[in-house]
Amino acid sequence: MLRALIFDVDGTLADTEAVHCAAFNHAFAQAGLDWHWDTALYTRLLEISGGKERIRHYWQQVQPDMTAIDAGALADTLQRLHDLKTAAYEQAVQDGAVQLRPGVLALVEEAGRAGLPMAIATTTSPVNIGVLLRQAIGTHWQTCFAVIEDASTAPVKKPNPQVYLQTLKRLGMPAAQALAFEDSGNGLAAAVAAGLPTVITPTPFTAHHDFSAALRVRPDLSGVTLALLQDWHRAHH
Repeated sequence: MLRALIFDVDGTLADTEAVHCAAFNHAFAQAGLDWHWDTALYTRLLEISGGKERIRHYWQQVQPDMTAIDAGALADTLQRLHDLKTAAYEQAVQDGAVQLRPGVLALVEEAGRAGLPMAIATTTSPVNIGVLLRQAIGTHWQTCFAVIEDASTAPVKKPNPQVYLQTLKRLGMPAAQALAFEDSGNGLAAAVAAGLPTVITPTPFTAHHDFSAALRVRPDLSGVTLALLQDWHRAHH
């Protein structure tokens, strides 16, 4: 029996990746770096979960001798770049640059009316989640979700299943009674490793990923009702 829905955030609840990419580029310019991530490069960098991790990975590529930099100075610079990026992303979201993906709000509202617990399991930062969902759902957004696990509570990033295992533990139910919603290969790997049947809604950034382990792959959540999810879940078990 299906007893909970667990959502990833970036790419799954909302098409955020293009806005994240623009925010990274804004931060680089503000910091006086001549780095620029185009769509093709950012698509490859999305294989790395986590913003700071993504910057570090890229930095290592363009400056292989970066290990010579003092570790403290390196951490400070990564943090400053990430702070600039977060501020730019927040501003863009507040300016209306991000919308929920088709079908998301209808499903969240239906699950809410049915009293089905919902959770968030993401590797993004709490501030990113807050600014996005406040704008998209309203100031009451936190009351929609029984559990919120994010980069602050689950620091080991996807494809590691930590965030999903912690979410299930806090929901107090086995993986077989829940469904996960993801948009990426790393997200799917994390959910499946935690035992969760997973519905995938790819984005242009993730369409090339391997989704063979998914329960279903849909262009988006339009027309996806609780009754349909119950059917998929029953068929899976």
